[in-house]
Amino acid sequence: MTLLSVNVGRARAVEYTDAASGMTGIDKRPVEGPVRIEAPGAPGVGGSGVAGDAVCDLRFHGGDDRAAYAFAREDMDLWERELGRELANGSFGENLTTRGLDVNGALIGERWRIGEEVVLEVTGGRIPCRTFAGFVEEKGWVKRFTQSEAGPGALLRVVVPGEVRAGDPITVVHRPDHDVTVAVLHRAATTERALLPSTLAAAEWMESGLLALARQYTEKYAKS
Repeated sequence: MTLLSVNVGRARAVEYTDAASGMTGIDKRPVEGPVRIEAPGAPGVGGSGVAGDAVCDLRFHGGDDRAAYAFAREDMDLWERELGRELANGSFGENLTTRGLDVNGALIGERWRIGEEVVLEVTGGRIPCRTFAGFVEEKGWVKRFTQSEAGPGALLRVVVPGEVRAGDPITVVHRPDHDVTVAVLHRAATTERALLPSTLAAAEWMESGLLALARQYTEKYAKS
């Protein structure tokens, strides 16, 4: 299991974002050399946990629960074949492009060591938005991405900060005692809402937005 690239994006103005600033950092490109990753601060306040990376809409991106975003190269390759065009590392706005790691099968709360020191913890999966759709420029993108078997990729919090670089090995160092994976939580939050109560088994590790959704749904619909 390997980190293929570390990708960062600069803020730029676009017409396809709902961010109040009109800016987005979704266009991420691989960078050379070591890159520091650390906890950026509370959701809604902190930006990206990856040095040099811009987060422009703090309502839905950034903060300690979403400090970084990982996507598997294997899933990017599936999209290459479906879309009929080349997709470089970073093309889906991910900070970390991996090889050999089951990103979507990772448990919420699973921890990965990258390189010698950094430890990251899985908190959820990516929910596609208008900015993502505008960036990719594919018809019906939000629905297609949501329903794809390729999976959403993983949001991550920083447990142990430090530096990572392309080529670093990745090791799974902890798996919690439940069965809520990134893929399961993604389905629960999007196309199979009836699954949401069961995802609360992973409540202590979930990112705040998905946790609030699961709790609200459960309070409203789950049987006592």
